[in-house]
Amino acid sequence: MDTGIKQDIINGNTSLGIELGSTRIKAVLIDSKYAPVASGGHDWENRLVNDVWTYSLEDVWTGIQNSYRGLADEVQSRYGVPLAVTGGIGVSAMMHGYLPFGSDGRQLASFRTWRNTMTEQAASLLTEAFGFNIPQRWSVAHLYQAILNDEDHVKDIAFLTTLAGFVHWKLTGKKVLGIGDASGVFPIDSAANNYHQRMMEQFNALVRDKKFPWKLSGILPAVLTAGEDAGVLSAEGAKLLDPGGTLRAGIPLCPPEGDAGTGMTATNSVAKRTGNVSAGTSVFAMIVLEKELSRVYPEIDMVTTPAGAPVAMVHCNTCTSDLDAWVKLFLELGGLFGGDIKKAALYDALYAKALEGEADCGGLLSYNYYGGEPVTGLEQGRPLFARMPDSRFTLPNFMRTLLFSTMATLRLGMDILTEKEQVHLKRLLGHGGLFKTKGVGQKLMAAALNVPVAVMESAGEGGAWGIALLAAYMRRRSLQNSEESLETFLALEVFSGDKGVEVLPDHGDVAGFKKFMERYTAGLAIERAAAEILH
Repeated sequence: MDTGIKQDIINGNTSLGIELGSTRIKAVLIDSKYAPVASGGHDWENRLVNDVWTYSLEDVWTGIQNSYRGLADEVQSRYGVPLAVTGGIGVSAMMHGYLPFGSDGRQLASFRTWRNTMTEQAASLLTEAFGFNIPQRWSVAHLYQAILNDEDHVKDIAFLTTLAGFVHWKLTGKKVLGIGDASGVFPIDSAANNYHQRMMEQFNALVRDKKFPWKLSGILPAVLTAGEDAGVLSAEGAKLLDPGGTLRAGIPLCPPEGDAGTGMTATNSVAKRTGNVSAGTSVFAMIVLEKELSRVYPEIDMVTTPAGAPVAMVHCNTCTSDLDAWVKLFLELGGLFGGDIKKAALYDALYAKALEGEADCGGLLSYNYYGGEPVTGLEQGRPLFARMPDSRFTLPNFMRTLLFSTMATLRLGMDILTEKEQVHLKRLLGHGGLFKTKGVGQKLMAAALNVPVAVMESAGEGGAWGIALLAAYMRRRSLQNSEESLETFLALEVFSGDKGVEVLPDHGDVAGFKKFMERYTAGLAIERAAAEILH
């Protein structure tokens, strides 16, 4: 047992990060050296209820409490002390979506997650009105669509927030958001580090005839940047995290952030000309820009770092869901023969097989779309696999095809930045489930995007570690009464000795992916027809 870590825990020189991802809720505790020392997790899934992808708020708290309990039990087991206090807490979650509440705190409509593609009309109208791309999953698009649909609850909205903002509110009583998460709610003015005032006024003008008792600025959370005080854990909040009552109230919380911002933090990708690619249930690339884009692209979101710098984001709704479904099928197959196959080992073995496949996948084709995909203009998705009679249908080609399909839509969006906007990247930092099997997802992603991809040893901890770092950053600035930037903190304090393992694009793989993309782009008509026909 490391006595230094034990003293950090006793003295509260730790930081706790909680992230609610699409399929897993995770809690991570880091010590005074910013290294993870304990963790806990809880698996969960969204549900399609009345054609809406949603999670219940009861499941939110069940998952958070299970994750925290697992972490606290590990602290007690490994270090022999209870977890009673930490130096700071941060909450992160999947961005965007729609969580409206009334003045009495009652939830007014089911939580509409980022995965829903029901707001095309609203997103299009707002994009035209603002001269700024408003993606379908953004909170303001959901709000405006509810208004266009004459949904009765809209008039009663007193507070509209994201999942991270909701959890933070219940833990502290504060209705705030980190600027990165807020940038997926409504456009941000990076010069003011706040919601864009002109666009806010334009929105109010669009809905003036509805005579709502609220203005948009009055129902959205306040915007905070990384390092700012975002309240403290209330007695009620402490009970929500730890119903057993060991965790004390009064712990400071950093601004709640979205998974994009914590991904940037966890990969040290907050400086200009840096970028990261997060590949899990969804896949997105984030590029910190030196200058604004020359025009509006519906395929490119403009968001911010947790410090407020402008970021171009290519977001694709689906990444590993279809691949995961195939792995589950192989697990079932193994069970028929009585084999005790470990899930992690099967992933590693199947990923490794992909490296044995032909560079262009041998003529195989796969679409991983579970829902709509705005980048390719599809309102609905149907997972499908296709091949010609003479395609080389082997396990290595099959696995390589599944992996390439997780990256193909991202490549289409990235081409806009690299070819039309001449954005130059030295490398991308990869994180998320796709990169867990060492060397495979990294090698193929480097080929798919034709850019070096680095993965850090710490990347596997993901967004929960990222938000724990943001909590530690807030505490450090407070204790030292300093104005140290987030970029400096990460570069000098957290990542000074971790540059990551970098993989360069292999010329043969790059050529093979190019052939695959020609087939993939032409075959989008098949996917479109499947969505129209299969119901």
